Amino acid sequence: MRATIDSSLCSGHGMCYGTAGEVFDDDDEGYGRVRNGGEVPPAHEAAARLGAANCPERAITLTN
Repeated sequence: MRATIDSSLCSGHGMCYGTAGEVFDDDDEGYGRVRNGGEVPPAHEAAARLGAANCPERAITLTN
C-alpha cells in the first residue's frame, strides 16, 4: 500500500500522525507527511486507514 498527502489540502491538524504515528509524522511546519517515502508496510495498513479516516480535510489517499 502507498499513502500520499495532498499538501494543498492539509491544514496541519495532526490527526493523521496523532492516530497513526507509525505511518505519518509532521514536517518542520507541523503539516502531515508519510513516513518511508509513502510505502506502508503490510503490518501498518490498518493504522494508515485509521489515520486517513481521521483527516478532517480528506487530504490522505491510500492506494494498493
